Amino acid sequence: MSALLAGKRLLITGIITDASIAFSVAKLAQENGATVVLTGFGRLSLVERIAKRLPAPAPVIELDVTNAEHLAGLADKVREHVDGLDGVVHSIGFAPQSCLGGGFLDAPWEDVATAVQVSTYSYKSLATACLPLMGRGGSVVGLTFDATKAWPVYDWMGVAKAGLESASRYLALHLGERGIRSNLVSAGPLRTMAAKSIPGFEQFEQAWSDRAPLGWDLQDQEPSARAVCALLSDWFPATTGEIVHVDGGYHALGA
Repeated sequence: MSALLAGKRLLITGIITDASIAFSVAKLAQENGATVVLTGFGRLSLVERIAKRLPAPAPVIELDVTNAEHLAGLADKVREHVDGLDGVVHSIGFAPQSCLGGGFLDAPWEDVATAVQVSTYSYKSLATACLPLMGRGGSVVGLTFDATKAWPVYDWMGVAKAGLESASRYLALHLGERGIRSNLVSAGPLRTMAAKSIPGFEQFEQAWSDRAPLGWDLQDQEPSARAVCALLSDWFPATTGEIVHVDGGYHALGA
């Protein structure tokens, strides 16, 4: 993968800890020649501290994807560090606790709406906020968890991910005329901060470890990060609206 992303300017969201997929993407991207700008939400000092563990310095921009002012000013904030973008990574998801852990029938619309806005609609919001910085050959890549099935305890986040997968296809449709691609990486379960926030998520872990044809390491974010970097590169110039599964092959099995 040496210099796979040489000269690329990337905006990467979603770094919370160095165990996140987004951190692994940023690290691999820098190692392969990219210039990286990060976004953070809430505790920016924490994101800035984690960013110092990357191979090279990376600026951090505050971004709340539900905040219209943040989105409207994002392009100008990014221009303070790079003169354009070649790729954007969406690694953002959130659902209130009522929407997870078996509460599907009881979660109120207000909580479901929050999950959909943050986890689904933000994919479009982030992409359009970055459009003034992107030209032909650009790539938007998001992260999902297989939404073709109903998973125990995943509940409304599963619905939000199904929406994300559909949104990526529609983004591919509407951005295609600009020469900009939209693709997702569907990662198997990983012991990230996001996974730890889902009650009962460990139910997925043993099944994946036991059944994935290639095996599955619950603590190795690099395979998923490599797929993201590949989709950000010039090696998939005619691929858009796609979902690349990085799950050890689990998705291909029957029930």
